[in-house]
Amino acid sequence: MSRRTRFAKPAVALAVTALLGVSGCAGAGSFTSGGRDTVTIAMVSNSQMRDAIALSGEFERENPGTKLKFVSLSENEARAKITASVATGGGEFDVVMISNYETPQWAANGWLVDLSSYARRTPGYDEQDFIPSLQKSLSYNGDMYSVPFYGESSFLMYRKDLFEQAGLTMPAEPTWDQIAQAAAKLDDPASGRSGICLRGKPGWGESLAPLNTVINTFGGRWFDENWHAQLTSPEVVAAVEFYIGLVRAHGEPGAATSGFGECATQLSQGNTAMWYDATSAVGVLEDPASSKVVGKIGYVLAPTVRKPNSGWLYTWSLGIPKSSDKPDAAWKFISWMTGKPYIQMVGQRLGWSHVPPGSRRSTYEIPEYKEASRAYGPLTLAAMSGVDPEHPTVQPVPYTGIQFITIPEFQDLGTRVSQQISAAVAGRISVRAALDQAQQYAETVGRSYRGNQ
Repeated sequence: MSRRTRFAKPAVALAVTALLGVSGCAGAGSFTSGGRDTVTIAMVSNSQMRDAIALSGEFERENPGTKLKFVSLSENEARAKITASVATGGGEFDVVMISNYETPQWAANGWLVDLSSYARRTPGYDEQDFIPSLQKSLSYNGDMYSVPFYGESSFLMYRKDLFEQAGLTMPAEPTWDQIAQAAAKLDDPASGRSGICLRGKPGWGESLAPLNTVINTFGGRWFDENWHAQLTSPEVVAAVEFYIGLVRAHGEPGAATSGFGECATQLSQGNTAMWYDATSAVGVLEDPASSKVVGKIGYVLAPTVRKPNSGWLYTWSLGIPKSSDKPDAAWKFISWMTGKPYIQMVGQRLGWSHVPPGSRRSTYEIPEYKEASRAYGPLTLAAMSGVDPEHPTVQPVPYTGIQFITIPEFQDLGTRVSQQISAAVAGRISVRAALDQAQQYAETVGRSYRGNQ
């Protein structure tokens, strides 16, 4: 079997050993009342997930025999705690929020329940309504082992009013050089406004998500076809020097500790002119209850250098660990939270900007949502359909994935590399020193793959 699709249990087990120490420090989370028929759900504490918790009383009213208990954690904490629990068969959770990184690997390892069999038996659930790229990314041997709550690619968000005041025009398909020039012109520290916000927070799902897309479009790659590490190649060095140079020169204060949430706050509160990140950010930016810039934001496709269609593909999805002793009740909750009626309920009760985007094609046919999302909805779909995780960069690679590499070792490798990147963003080490150390980490992984070819 090709190493591109081989998912090794021993590699994951080693990563879990490291993660167990991290998960022991994780916060207890946010809970509803428990009980013997309680379904325990581990979730990431993003805005759309908090909406689901706020609306969960509706599920309990419709299903009086089931109570819900939520464990809501930050992204890095959730990854550590969920991975440790599922990989060791801990049984703490009946539903876990995972992604298209974990799902096919964990399905291959036998850690997840096949959800397609449930979906086919659930009237009106319509598994085929999911956006095809997401459905494929969450499948193993043709069946889905988690189902998407929301999906995303990445795009650039910018203040239309500030561009107009500065006499700037945003191209429909900008290059990173054009973005850097605009950031320099719009940077205004005296007014408390940065030219751009970019993630610098450690974590393979934090700073490495946007940075990997920059590496890809610059023509860089993590490994060549024979699993030789390439993190000190000219293309990767140029990409990382560009990214870190841009955020250090014209980025937000405290960039080394800024992730998705921090940058969302920066743009929604008017403290930055641009932000490159997830298409799902619109839920924050276009919500009048949380944003000062509603109606002032423009959206364009991910900036490029050499490779077009440089946005990522990601989904927060829900799965059932094999260790759960309540899979039927767990599916009831999952089908409620990822079904068409939930999307309608969110729009009607909380506002259409709160709707989880990028999961179902039918969402984009709802008249109210089409109107509310006219500035970003079609672009989100275009970005998600244009990316190709099978061919993430300019040169051939032995792996799949855009903002991550779909191998078990990447959780640990990506975290270690991201720590070096964050240190360079903070100015504690040089970019060259960061990449030299990152190259050593990657070469260790590459050797294990070369030894099995």
